[in-house]
Amino acid sequence: MTPESFIATWKANTRNEAAASKAHFLDLCALLDVPPPHSDPSGTTYAFEKGVRKAAGGGGWADVWKRGCFGWEYKSRGGNLE
Repeated sequence: MTPESFIATWKANTRNEAAASKAHFLDLCALLDVPPPHSDPSGTTYAFEKGVRKAAGGGGWADVWKRGCFGWEYKSRGGNLE
């Protein structure tokens, strides 16, 4: 995927978080030429919708998670992380 095609695909996106997040992240992986979450078939080190512990305590879900690297959370426009 080229930067131009990524921008063209996502610039006008109006879909909500649930409808767009996985496709957006997969396109981002293609753009950056890095493995996507399904490269880990068991989901033990890299996965969509991973149960995680919140920094402030309690549990939650990360839209994308990679052990030792990141927890990624999408929000619809106007949403927040609280």
